Amino acid sequence: MDIQTIGVVGAGQMGNGIAQVAADVGLSVKLMDVASAGLEKGMAAISQSCDRLIKKEKMNEGRKKDLLARIVPTTDMRALADCDFVVEAATENVDLKLKIFTQLDEFTKTGAILCTNTSSISITKIAAATRRPELVAGMHFMNPVPLMQLVEGIRGLQTSDETFRIVGALAQRMGKIFVEGRDMPGFIVNRVLMPMINEAFYALYEGIAEAKAIDEAMKLGTNQPMGPLTLADFIGL
Repeated sequence: MDIQTIGVVGAGQMGNGIAQVAADVGLSVKLMDVASAGLEKGMAAISQSCDRLIKKEKMNEGRKKDLLARIVPTTDMRALADCDFVVEAATENVDLKLKIFTQLDEFTKTGAILCTNTSSISITKIAAATRRPELVAGMHFMNPVPLMQLVEGIRGLQTSDETFRIVGALAQRMGKIFVEGRDMPGFIVNRVLMPMINEAFYALYEGIAEAKAIDEAMKLGTNQPMGPLTLADFIGL
């Protein structure tokens, strides 16, 4: 399957990051959000992200200009009709995701692969909202998308081998490392990460140490780039 056009549903932090890395490798991107303000904010975030990369000499102005030109913002899901591949990155709400996938199934062309960036919701459940469960998979990017290398690939019960192969190949085309996990709550990263963050909060609550000391201990004792409480703030908890 020759993927040329990718749709991204949701222009928030994850969605605009996915749109950026897709456009940066030459894909045409349709970035869809229900709100024009959300799209404007998302496009501004992509521009600012590129500026940070330029400052670090990892991008130049010409590459930024070409990248932005490949992204078409839209508030109409019907604009995704010609997409070969769609990644949903909306709010982590099961009812919302089921509604989106029902609509994607209706509006996208036959044969288009539909992926979700969910970090915890069952891929099998989401796929069941469509008439093409064999073409649905989990594609969980890490935050911030332009900088983090990992993509967790998750098969639903009916995800075909060919669909999953294409998902993995696209992740690699975007410069990511693709790791397969089972369709279980939290998949790999959040299954391990969230208990650690919870324990950090319990340690603070129980007075084992101050927040700064907990973070410093975990950074130096387990070689993490930031402590669990700092990370909790960073990811919006």
